[in-house]
Amino acid sequence: MSHPRRRPRLGAAEREQGSAVIEAAIGAPAFMLFVGLIVFAGRVAIANQAVGSAATEAARSASISRTQAQAADTATAAATQALSNQKVNCLRMTISVDTSGFASPVGTPASVRATITCVVNLSDLSVPGAPGTRTVSASMSSPLDTYRER
Repeated sequence: MSHPRRRPRLGAAEREQGSAVIEAAIGAPAFMLFVGLIVFAGRVAIANQAVGSAATEAARSASISRTQAQAADTATAAATQALSNQKVNCLRMTISVDTSGFASPVGTPASVRATITCVVNLSDLSVPGAPGTRTVSASMSSPLDTYRER
């Protein structure tokens, strides 16, 4: 009479070998998605900071200008330069400068306001569920010298 052959018992390491492949197949895409979301959030945060800084620079440049027309021109140039220096590439950018404070009489407190809206391209990230673009906007004001001739 022959006895059926028994299979040798597998050790703990041999039993776990197949599950490591499954863990890697599930864990790697989840990890990559997590890293992609962190990069996405970082790029949006950097764009927010850069647009806010550009709006501040534009308002400050406009407030030290001598005329209303010159204020709008210098504010636009300062905002464009600030975004370029920070390497923020906007698909579309709108720079609006309110220079109506120049019309107020000397001795009256007044200010100028710069508003920048930038559509940032995020399509190169290819994170599932993340939008391809993000609109970032900032608005800052700067006071005019109350007793300077306008």
